[in-house]
Amino acid sequence: QAQLVESGGGLVQAGGSLRLSCAASGRTFTNYYMGWFRQAPGKEREFVATIRWSGGSTYYAEKGRFTISRDNAKNTMYLQMNSLKPEDTGVYYCAASSGDAYYTARAYEYWGQGTQVTVSS
Repeated sequence: QAQLVESGGGLVQAGGSLRLSCAASGRTFTNYYMGWFRQAPGKEREFVATIRWSGGSTYYAEKGRFTISRDNAKNTMYLQMNSLKPEDTGVYYCAASSGDAYYTARAYEYWGQGTQVTVSS
C-alpha cells in the first residue's frame, strides 16, 4: 500500500527556514510528479511545487524562496523553504500524481497526512 509521510514542519519566525521531508513507501513513483501543496485555514489547497521523480524537472508556483528536490536512494522528497513569511503558514501536504496536470490537487492520487508550518511575524 502506497504511503507518503511528511515531516519537518514547525514554528519559525518570519525570515527563517524550514526543510520538509516526504518519505514514500509501498510502491515506486518513478514516472510520477511528486508535489507539495499547502492549505491555510479557510482556504483551498494550493500548489507549491512539484518534481518529476524520473528526470528531476521542477515546477514552482513562486520561484525564488522554495526549492524542491528528491533523493532516489532514500525514496524521499524535500522542500527547502527560505525567507518564510507569515502568509506561508498552513498545513503542507506531499502528494503523487501519475498525470500531467501537476499544478492541480485533483490530479494527485496519493496524499500524505500533512505537516503544520507556522510562521510568526
